[in-house]
Amino acid sequence: MDFLWSLFSARRGYRHYARLDKYGICVSFKHCAAAPQGHDWVEITEPNLTWLHQPLPASARVSSRARAITARQLLSI
Repeated sequence: MDFLWSLFSARRGYRHYARLDKYGICVSFKHCAAAPQGHDWVEITEPNLTWLHQPLPASARVSSRARAITARQLLSI
């Protein structure tokens, strides 16, 4: 029965972050529920290992409006 409730319960989503140096070069990735501490982390759509030690493409950054729709938002429509 717990399994059925888990299907409909709100889950805390994990998001992807990239750490950039002062030149905009991707240094590392992080996958966590809360935003990492520090000003050098930016939210990205997904980690891509080809971005390491390269400038982060502008299309990789998540805009504040482009977040995925949650199940709760779908049910409220």
